[in-house]
Amino acid sequence: MSERTTEPMRRIVAIRARGYCEYCRCSEQFATEGFTVEHIKPRQAGGETILENLAWSCVGCNSYKHAKVQGTDPVTGEKIALYNPRRQPWSEHFEWSDDFTRVLGKTPYGRATVEALHLNRFGVVNLRRLLFAANLHPPEKLEDNEL
Repeated sequence: MSERTTEPMRRIVAIRARGYCEYCRCSEQFATEGFTVEHIKPRQAGGETILENLAWSCVGCNSYKHAKVQGTDPVTGEKIALYNPRRQPWSEHFEWSDDFTRVLGKTPYGRATVEALHLNRFGVVNLRRLLFAANLHPPEKLEDNEL
């Protein structure tokens, strides 16, 4: 297992994500801080540094996720695995609020991830509001099966 992400891997992960955080869908173009490669299954939990286990993440989502692999579904109170952007289509687990400022969880995976990663952080919601007003949000459907 490689401990560090190589520059070619980083480029592939960024291109694959089309410049958006794979969790909160914020655009790297308008982010105040750089994006990072995130281990979906953390290295501390035995996750490998392979493309199948890497996601493009904004600093906020990466900071809240850290080494988490589970969250609590606020509807059922049960512990559940967090959303996996390599194995689960975003649109199956999340949707936008009517004003497109908030990410809503549609499934236990989505709801637990919204809560655990704070996908509706104050600054992110404000950014989405401004981008929506400028016709720059929400992002086009990003998944291959949604194009």
